[in-house]
Amino acid sequence: MKIAVISDIHGNLEALEAVMEDIEKENCEKILVLGDYAMAGPEPQSVVDYFFKKQFDDKFVMIQGNTDLMIADYNDGLYSTLKSKAPIMAEALKNDVKILNPIQKDFLKNLPIQLKVELEGVKILLVHGSPRKNNEDISPDLPLVEVEAMLENVEADVVVCGHTHLPCGFQTSKKQTVVNVGSVGRPFTPEPKACYLKITISDGKTLFEHKFVKYNKEQASAKLRKRDFSGAEKLADMLLNPTERHF
Repeated sequence: MKIAVISDIHGNLEALEAVMEDIEKENCEKILVLGDYAMAGPEPQSVVDYFFKKQFDDKFVMIQGNTDLMIADYNDGLYSTLKSKAPIMAEALKNDVKILNPIQKDFLKNLPIQLKVELEGVKILLVHGSPRKNNEDISPDLPLVEVEAMLENVEADVVVCGHTHLPCGFQTSKKQTVVNVGSVGRPFTPEPKACYLKITISDGKTLFEHKFVKYNKEQASAKLRKRDFSGAEKLADMLLNPTERHF
């Protein structure tokens, strides 16, 4: 069985379409989606609409990301707090809330925070950040002891996560596998290709492969540049040359 795991689409329809085409070529039977569908991207409405329709497709399993909850629960206090830490992201959030309709926001609000699925006998836990918090980082430089602390009391063979936009993987002393699947729509890898995880379960073995997919990032960047909020130009540049995560 082949499974695709995607995360952090961030309104990037070009990247999503390229990844979905690759997933189809790989003949993946299940697609697990770890959240952050819309915020601060070129086309948040189109991407949310895409997944809104997929909620009725048994092939898809979807959870909520931290920015999805921010959009759904937006208020002036949240805006002010975010603006003090990441002013451009605060402006992006404010504009996302303005252009997404109530049905789209309700869809994001009602997604589960995490889910466990069992496929071919393998128990897989879907989280956005970590099993403890939806905005906790699991990144390549994280010490294994900290990863293991995050998995305390977690009964799963595999934990898949996103949030940091940095693909990586860990094997714990309890033989649990933790994989950050990277980002479809805002990759922070040196070569910013859309990234997803392919899991292959066969003959009692579970294999993991990060797949990097070329997409028309120039077109996506041009669309983002035209969005109506302060800092859109910098976010557009980041699709072409990622240098930092928050701003």
